[in-house]
Amino acid sequence: MLIRNAPDIRSSEITPKSLYLRRREFIGAASGAAVAAAAALAPGHADAQARTKLPNVAKSKYSTSEEPNSYEDITTYNNFYEFGAEKDEPAVNARRFQTRPWTIRVEGLVKTPGTHDIDAFIKPHMLEERIYRMRCVEAWSIVVPWVGIPLASVIKQLDPLPSAKFVEFVTLYDPIKMPGQRVPILRYPYVEGLRMDEAMHPLTILAVGLYGEVLPNQNGAPIRLVVPWKYGFKGIKSIVRIRFSDTQPKSTWEISAPREYGFYANVNPSVDHPRWSQATERRLGEFRRRKTEMFNGYADQVAGLYSGMDLRRNY
Repeated sequence: MLIRNAPDIRSSEITPKSLYLRRREFIGAASGAAVAAAAALAPGHADAQARTKLPNVAKSKYSTSEEPNSYEDITTYNNFYEFGAEKDEPAVNARRFQTRPWTIRVEGLVKTPGTHDIDAFIKPHMLEERIYRMRCVEAWSIVVPWVGIPLASVIKQLDPLPSAKFVEFVTLYDPIKMPGQRVPILRYPYVEGLRMDEAMHPLTILAVGLYGEVLPNQNGAPIRLVVPWKYGFKGIKSIVRIRFSDTQPKSTWEISAPREYGFYANVNPSVDHPRWSQATERRLGEFRRRKTEMFNGYADQVAGLYSGMDLRRNY
């Protein structure tokens, strides 16, 4: 069987065909956006994203020893459908996305519900640099030096009720600021969720930066989820709401294509995507393919979370 290089797989193949075809209805309307994007890249046009160093970032013991991909790799090849379905579109379309002011609403089964300013939300927690392997469902991978805070410490601060079994995250919904939301490939706002023990695992973080700098817009600014043993679509971006619940939330891709995208989204080389193999991957910037590791190489740390589960059924 011929397996093409992952960057050659277009979004029309990654996205279920019935969803992708909806985009075609909006091509005419999108032409104006294309003109605006071209203008944004014109010589002399100011770049709204300043690269700002984050203070007091500690090195983490949870980092991989692998060499990170370049800043250019990480910031120009992105999955962020709110800013475009093709990999190069978010870097262009998110240039003027404003991430301040920004608030996060906490609700559900929690003792401290309310709306929090993001800077006050982050301030009590130590920033750590964590170099993580990241694996996308399209069979490509990348190594990213995230800067973030452990989700477990945030959850402890928020103090959920003992009855809370899941935590749900929701992305900003603003079709004016996020032009991709005007194209109904997915049902917006984007929703993701974790089981509470997954959320409390020490590898799970909320990222606010990369390469020691403030997180670029196209990578999920100002705050996003990073769960390194799961496929990339689990890493919800531009979070505005966190909700604790006793029932499993329905995630966006699970709703849109349940045969292809499950709730757990654990990297598992023995469970193929219905339209391509997951047994191998290509690291961004390399030509040779690698064997995909179970749980993206984090099996020693996280396999115990799924003891006794059928990982083919719970994909």
